[in-house]
Amino acid sequence: MSLEDLKAAHLKERQAAYGRLRGGFPIPMSGTVYWLVIAAMSQMFAPAQQLFYSFVASGAIFPMALLFAALFKNDFMKDKGVATSVLVPAFISMLLFWPMVVVAVAEGSADIALVILAIGLSIHWPVIGWSYGRTPIFCAHSIIRAVLVLVLYFLFPEQRFLFIPLAVAFVYAVTVLALILDSGRFAKAKAEGAE
Repeated sequence: MSLEDLKAAHLKERQAAYGRLRGGFPIPMSGTVYWLVIAAMSQMFAPAQQLFYSFVASGAIFPMALLFAALFKNDFMKDKGVATSVLVPAFISMLLFWPMVVVAVAEGSADIALVILAIGLSIHWPVIGWSYGRTPIFCAHSIIRAVLVLVLYFLFPEQRFLFIPLAVAFVYAVTVLALILDSGRFAKAKAEGAE
C-alpha cells in the first residue's frame, strides 16, 4: 500500500467517524448552553464574579455533553476511530489557557479574562476537525468566534459581558446545525455503501 493510499484510507475512516458521530454535536451543543448561562450571569453578577462562576460552570460542559449524547443516542465516548488518540492532547492544550484567565482576573482585567475564555475554549477546534477529516468547518468555528469576540470587545465596551457570551453561544448553535447537516452526508454515503 502506498503512502497516498494509506492517507486516503485514513481520511475515509476519520470521515466515517464524523458521519457516525454526527460531527460530535453533543459537545458543541453543551457549549451553546454553557455560553447562554454565562450571558445570563452577566445580568446577575459583577464581571469578576461572572468569570469565577464561569470557571466553576465549565466543569459541567463535559457531563452535559454526555447527557446530550445519551438523549440523542450519540455515544461518542465508546467510538474508537483511527484518530481518537489525538483528542486528549487537544483538550489538554485547550485547558492550558485557564491560568491566563486566573491571572487576568487577579490583576483586575476581567475584560481581558473574558476574551481569553471566549477564544481559549476554541483552541482545540481545528485539531478536532482534523480528527474528523473536516478541518474547514471546525476552523471556521474558531476563526469566526475569535473575530466576533474581538469586534464586540471594541465596539461594545459597556456590554462585553453580555454580547460576547451571546455571540459565542450563537456561533456554537450555528456550528451544531452545520455539523448535523454536513455529517449527514457522510452518514448517508456510508449507509448507501453498506447496501
